[in-house]
Amino acid sequence: MSLRRTAAALAASTVLCAVAAPVAAADESPSAQAPAQRDLPSGLYGKDDPQYDGVWRQSTALLAQDAVGVKPASKAVSWLTGQQCEDGSFASYRPDPTEACTAKTVADVNATAAAVQALAALGGHGERVERAVKWLRLVQNDDGGWGFNPGSPSDANSVSVVIGALDAAGEDPAKALSAKGEKSPYDSLLGFQLGCDAEEDERGAFAYQPDEKGRLAANDDATAAAVLAARGAGPATGPGGEDGEDGGGEDRGAAKALECDKGGEDGAERTPAEAADAGAAYLTRVLGAGGGHLKSAMPGAEEQPDYGNTADAVIALAAGGHRDAAAKSLTWLEENLGSWDKATTSPAALGQLVLAARAAGGDPADFGGVNLVERLNATGPAPVHVPSGTNGGEDGGEDGGRQGAAKDDDDGSPVMWSLIGAGLAAGAGAGFLISMRKRRAR
Repeated sequence: MSLRRTAAALAASTVLCAVAAPVAAADESPSAQAPAQRDLPSGLYGKDDPQYDGVWRQSTALLAQDAVGVKPASKAVSWLTGQQCEDGSFASYRPDPTEACTAKTVADVNATAAAVQALAALGGHGERVERAVKWLRLVQNDDGGWGFNPGSPSDANSVSVVIGALDAAGEDPAKALSAKGEKSPYDSLLGFQLGCDAEEDERGAFAYQPDEKGRLAANDDATAAAVLAARGAGPATGPGGEDGEDGGGEDRGAAKALECDKGGEDGAERTPAEAADAGAAYLTRVLGAGGGHLKSAMPGAEEQPDYGNTADAVIALAAGGHRDAAAKSLTWLEENLGSWDKATTSPAALGQLVLAARAAGGDPADFGGVNLVERLNATGPAPVHVPSGTNGGEDGGEDGGRQGAAKDDDDGSPVMWSLIGAGLAAGAGAGFLISMRKRRAR
């Protein structure tokens, strides 16, 4: 999930094809303005205001670093663990983690699921991962899925990032049945896929959510997330769904499009794997029509490439073994890297690109002549270890961190914040509906 990202603030009621975040006069409020750099925690990645994406971008950065063998600074990991509430959940960002979570703390399903993936990958955080997964299961909707906040309607992006979290935690998403209804996350996810009753060129795509009349509209962002999740995987998965250093896997060729000549109207009998293939076939068509990239689906936005969603699509296609299709779009990203301003200093964007390059057989340390790993490392505290070949040939930590960042001189053990109280805000205020794949600053 896109992931990943500075929030795109839009009214939740307008979300049909794109994920949105309802914000009232956000630009006018002091808290919405970027804080001075001196006010940012030293363990946090990125310099932008973390109010809406702090946990997401931190998790993405740590996940990407781990995927290429970088050992992050302990203060970076401690910052993430310190964001967890006692009940296991994470908010989008808590400025003062020494204060206990309360009923006013708005729990964020996507941030929690992203943190699970990062902490599970890093290892040594089993108790935290277990608590977070327990909380996710506690707030699971009857349809088997999740919305951005507990109690909100399920959406394809949130369901997808939680499936990735369950997989990372060693749980089988197919067995994660809801308390009422006994529906699995796959039951919910496949309910967002457009079937044989849709227009031919939209069949196999996924919607973010149905509209008020229950209709589904193809959403490329949701499709990229769902195709990966339907394989029971997260963004750190390599080609063919493997989790090794280079992912391995053989090219399976073109994805199999949705079959509509057997009398099926809604594809209710599709398996997750078949749904993933149908979604991958849709993505391949759209990527081909766009010259290798997806287009922005943000309401009111000018027609322009969507670099982040294209990176997500690369990961999804590669995970399904569609390596040729993934490689074509990865090449497009390499050739157009300089046009994406967020690929310079955004930890979420850089993390996405690192994971996409790794998944599709590219070199994150030489991505169109740019060392993505070096750029990513520079957005946060200096890593403890950077493998040779990922930082210009040098092996060490200090040059991998952000210029001027203080040396990470703690003892290497995570800071264990004493967090008291339970914290989920059921239906609190308007909430923020920032998708797994819309937290990326475009």
